[in-house]
Amino acid sequence: MILIADSGATSTHWRLIDSQGAINQFKTSGFNPYYQKSEDLSHQVSELAEEIESVVKTLYYYGAGCGAEQNRKLVKQILLEYYRSAGIYVEDDMLAAARALCGNAPGIACILGTGANSCYYNGENIEQQVASLGYVLGDEGSGAYLGKRLLADYLRDDMDAPVAERFKKRFNLSRDEVLDKVYYEAAPGRYMAGFTKFLLQNSKEPYCYSLVYKAFSEFFERNVLKYDAIGTTSVHFSGSVAYYFSNVLRQVATDKGVVLKNIIESPIAGLTLYHKNQHFQP
Repeated sequence: MILIADSGATSTHWRLIDSQGAINQFKTSGFNPYYQKSEDLSHQVSELAEEIESVVKTLYYYGAGCGAEQNRKLVKQILLEYYRSAGIYVEDDMLAAARALCGNAPGIACILGTGANSCYYNGENIEQQVASLGYVLGDEGSGAYLGKRLLADYLRDDMDAPVAERFKKRFNLSRDEVLDKVYYEAAPGRYMAGFTKFLLQNSKEPYCYSLVYKAFSEFFERNVLKYDAIGTTSVHFSGSVAYYFSNVLRQVATDKGVVLKNIIESPIAGLTLYHKNQHFQP
């Protein structure tokens, strides 16, 4: 039995491949060790273990925040509590996206979901990576970044009046309420990213389109265009923000002279195929 997890800040997608190659799927809340307590992941895995009664021999966990060694150790320790006999491999979500998008071919892989990340993948490993700095210092183009800009514009009266009125009618937020959510409660990135749905539903409004376009343009300038392989290899995107705003993303890429190939909502399907091919070769 092979268990695969792709964990972002908002949700974790699990796939179980049995000895015959059949696939079952599960979903839990997301987890990022930088912003959440280890008890959150322990609770999720505990519930999952109750559903998965079969013995898991190999577990691949790809997670947001797992680029740091101490976070990988933390996650592995929690997983070992429930899957003691399994061989457990913990990697960051960037490698998951690269393997899902590129398979065994080289390419520039990018994530635009609740957070943002990118890398140059040589077909086996990540060879070059622009630093991912999280929603405070980076994450340009991500859901958290878009939500942050949207909320700041609203609270500072920098939003177009018709859009501001629509936003106020829908959410009725006060400055104090927003600051409490962002600075005092858990998972502020997830909270801010929740407002991207409003941007999507109002994407024909010039203000909303411009906000998304500028954020994606920043992502290209600060990430994609910095790779040595740009112009000589394919560029791909994974993540809900990239997927649902793909028309804007492709327009920005065209304006920057970059040709995009794959844009997927989640890497879990490609990741499952990648590991299935590894373990069930004909």
